[in-house]
Amino acid sequence: MHHSIKAFVYKGDNHYIAECHEIAVVTQGKTLDETIANLKEAVALHLEGENPADFDLAPNPSLLVTLELEPSSVA
Repeated sequence: MHHSIKAFVYKGDNHYIAECHEIAVVTQGKTLDETIANLKEAVALHLEGENPADFDLAPNPSLLVTLELEPSSVA
């Protein structure tokens, strides 16, 4: 059983996008803060009324977020 749900956040054209690996959740936001808030809400709604074990998850799993950043250019 997994104790965390892994999510990957990356920059799209105009928004940040968050995708979960263990469950079918994808969301977005204009800022990182908005994206993370949307991710938490989407995961909670996805798991609401469900048995986490059906997703091979331990009770009350945490979110483990990986953020892809573009390197800043050095002049």
